[in-house]
Amino acid sequence: MPILDVDKAHTVMVIKRSMNPGFAGIDNPLYYLDNTLMLFGDAKQFAGAIVRELGGGH
Repeated sequence: MPILDVDKAHTVMVIKRSMNPGFAGIDNPLYYLDNTLMLFGDAKQFAGAIVRELGGGH
């Protein structure tokens, strides 16, 4: 699996159901960076809505 340097990206969008650390119990420092946008909800629904808004879901 490739390593993605998303912390160096201009903007990072993270979709999560909550701020809970998850199965491993480790908090992700990416979530607290200024360039991170947090969207809370169901990832499949968010992704579909984003595609529709961008005109890809006719």
